[in-house]
This record gives sequence, C-alpha cells and structure tokens, in this order.
Amino acid sequence: MRTEPTERLIDTVAWVLIEGGRILAARPRGKDVFYIPGGKREGDETDRQTLLREIREELTVALIAESVAHVGTYEAALPGGAGLVRMACYTADHVGVLAASSEIEEIAWFGYADRALVPPVDQVLFDDLLARGLLPAG
Repeated sequence: MRTEPTERLIDTVAWVLIEGGRILAARPRGKDVFYIPGGKREGDETDRQTLLREIREELTVALIAESVAHVGTYEAALPGGAGLVRMACYTADHVGVLAASSEIEEIAWFGYADRALVPPVDQVLFDDLLARGLLPAG
C-alpha cells in the first residue's frame, strides 16, 4: 500500500516592529535573505514564550510580555512547493537597544518597496500591513 507524503509545515512566530513607516527585518548569519525577526518554538512553548525568547536571542532587547498583541497569522508555500510556512505575527513594546546578536548578521528597516527582498510568507504580511494602512506604500 502506497501512502502520500505529508506536507512539511514550518510553524514560526515573528515580531512586527514598525517605526517611521518601515518594518524591522533581520538577516541571520550565513543567509542572504532578510526575515521578520522571530523563529520556531522549542518544545511546548507558547507563541508568547517563543517570541520573547527569540527576540531576546536575536536582537538583544526584552519584549514586554503584557504588551504582546496578535497582528495576524500568515501562510505561504516553501520554495519549490516542499511544504508550508505558517507565521504568527505579534507586536510588542520593548526595552533595551536593538542590536544584532551573534545569530544575526544585519538588521535593516524595510518599506513596502522592499517587499521582494523577503520570503513569500513575509510578503503576505507586508501586503496585509499595507491593506490595513500600517505600512505605507511609499
């Protein structure tokens, strides 16, 4: 009996920080693509726990847990159709100074015009933020 392969799902959380009409993006060491900061959960972490840990590890700031608010959950196909990425996005206030950690090569502020520089699931986020008036088109 032949069974169909199950589709691979990468389940992530991300921090949406918009300042001055631009959204924060980060490029991990060894990669050539920028992503919305965040990552995958470890063990049975909740979205909030994952978000707090990942942002502290990547950007050396502490998110204020009580301020975490869901923006939306977005999905897009992996390159080559090898599965799906699901990204639950949250805003949150933070304390500390944003800085790239040892995991992150570079941080940058992207406008909507930079949409093509991020992965497909991040592009879906950009489109939603534009439609909601949270990320200007210019």
